[in-house]
Amino acid sequence: MQIVETANEGLKRAYTVKIPAKEIAARIDAEVKKVAPQVRMPGFRPGKVPANLIKKMHGEALHSDAFNASVRESIDTLMREKKLRPALQPKVDLGEGYAEGKDAELTVELEVLPEIEAPSIEGLKLEKLTVAVADEQVEESLQQLASNQKTYTDAPKTKKAADGDQLIIDFVGRVDGHEFEGGKAEGVPLVIGSGQFIPGFEEQLAGVKTGDTKTIKVTFPVDYPAPDLKGKEAEFDITVQQVKVAGETKVDEDFAKALGLDSLDKLKELLKAQLEQETAGLTRTQMKRQLLDKLAADHDFAVPPTMVEAEFEQIWQQLQAEIAKEEDPEAGLKEIEAEKDDYKRIAERRVRLGLLLSEIGQSNNVEVSAQEMGMLIQQAAQQYRPEDRERFVEYVRQDAMAQAQLRAPLYEDKVVDFLFDKAEITERQVSREELEAAIEAEETAPPPAKPAAKKATAKKPAAKAEAPAKDKPAKAPAKKAEAPAKEDAKAPAKKAPAKKAAPAETEKPAAKEKPAAKKAAPKKAAAKK
Repeated sequence: MQIVETANEGLKRAYTVKIPAKEIAARIDAEVKKVAPQVRMPGFRPGKVPANLIKKMHGEALHSDAFNASVRESIDTLMREKKLRPALQPKVDLGEGYAEGKDAELTVELEVLPEIEAPSIEGLKLEKLTVAVADEQVEESLQQLASNQKTYTDAPKTKKAADGDQLIIDFVGRVDGHEFEGGKAEGVPLVIGSGQFIPGFEEQLAGVKTGDTKTIKVTFPVDYPAPDLKGKEAEFDITVQQVKVAGETKVDEDFAKALGLDSLDKLKELLKAQLEQETAGLTRTQMKRQLLDKLAADHDFAVPPTMVEAEFEQIWQQLQAEIAKEEDPEAGLKEIEAEKDDYKRIAERRVRLGLLLSEIGQSNNVEVSAQEMGMLIQQAAQQYRPEDRERFVEYVRQDAMAQAQLRAPLYEDKVVDFLFDKAEITERQVSREELEAAIEAEETAPPPAKPAAKKATAKKPAAKAEAPAKDKPAKAPAKKAEAPAKEDAKAPAKKAPAKKAAPAETEKPAAKEKPAAKKAAPKKAAAKK
């Protein structure tokens, strides 16, 4: 095999690789010997079929396999001999093609990872903003939890339904005069004003009484999950079985026991622990952004353009998907187009920080264990139907790229935790509002100017780094109170809906976060209860 370098500019490399015809032929002969014992042909004993007949019978498949194996081995040899660390999959071109019996000549083009000097982690200083959970906050969460655990009683038949009242309804939905799958149900509970059903559905039921029938017209959202219903106008025939009114929920020992807890004090303890966990998450977010800003300010090196472009495309697609759901998508597109350069800088910074964190992790023997990897795979598998989970697990175990995608966020978090352990941390107690304001201030800071260049090395493509602060992310919302986690809790409260955040700033989860649930059509399977 002959290797000739044809380009070496910055991080770009190009080579021609010539594979002699005799090497491919030798591989075919080796494959024939390997399969010969299994070949059966009339007139020949097992294992005695002549090689030329085997080639005649299976020549095309054997040649294809041998050629592909030769190409793979040649690329591996190229990477090893030239000590190349590709940023992404190399581009391999066969030129005008390949004819059997001829030498094969490949063109290989790639971008390599930069060399990053092992970063110094000494003298790292961070400020940790902490929040003490006050008794008043626990009481507020308790009252909010109680408000989410409403009980409903039958209202008089003359009662007209209003916001906050619960209806028990039957409905039949039609699009273009035809019933559609999931558009028919009986005995469905619906609280007016809760936003459980698609826009316009609940509002038209205000004023109905027990026993009323009514036909309403609604339009399915353009982002509705069922493709055949997106943006479609529909009619629903409604029968009101019962109008119910909310009763007052008394916060006492019985309320706590109804949630599966021993006492009201135990419920308060768990709510306090939940609030502390939430504020600890905000504290970590603020510290991580501080850390990434410091790393970004102290390191500057060239990054592979293809990696930056791939990262930018991911950011851009997410932005466009979010804008498509807005009332004025055209105005939203104009807005992000005006900030396109900012998002490109964010993509570049993400890639640079990813490579930097990877180098720090490798230099300090940070690893994701086999046990942790197994847990990640099992967690990701839960997103699939039970019958598909085993197939997903098998796919991930056999696909290195899929494993890398799952491993990357956890690896990054472990590197960040390692740096937290090494840093000199000073604590300052603040209110939750002050902590959220500090996070928002970091998010709204403009992308920093490039610092003076420093040298750099990387051994592997890194876990993708977290996006540093960007111009317009959503403020971290205070969550609604939830029933504390407990196996036998009977009625957990509903979670608060997630606010939309700019894709380039928010902290990435260890596994891909599921998108926020879309509003359901009024049907048994989809209507929120």
